Amino acid sequence: MTGPVVIQKWEEIPFFPNPREEAAFWKGHQLDPALMVGSLSRSEGQDSTTITLRIDPRMLSRLKRMAANRYLNYQSMMKQWLAERLEKELPGAKNP
Repeated sequence: MTGPVVIQKWEEIPFFPNPREEAAFWKGHQLDPALMVGSLSRSEGQDSTTITLRIDPRMLSRLKRMAANRYLNYQSMMKQWLAERLEKELPGAKNP
């Protein structure tokens, strides 16, 4: 018997039309611990700084839909993506 499939990227988690399908999916899958650690909120000196970012309205709509499918608000999802990319860009980081 093989173990569960390990999810290494948030994008690997599909949209679930109902809780039954989501439960079936998670019976055979699990999140990579590194993914969970990377998604934890960490303070780097201060809690947060407000910035202004101009973005195409269509792109913002897509971001909001993607975040809703993951049960996140879009700002949090964008911060997770930025944090993940920053980790990849660090010298000595493993780049897949």
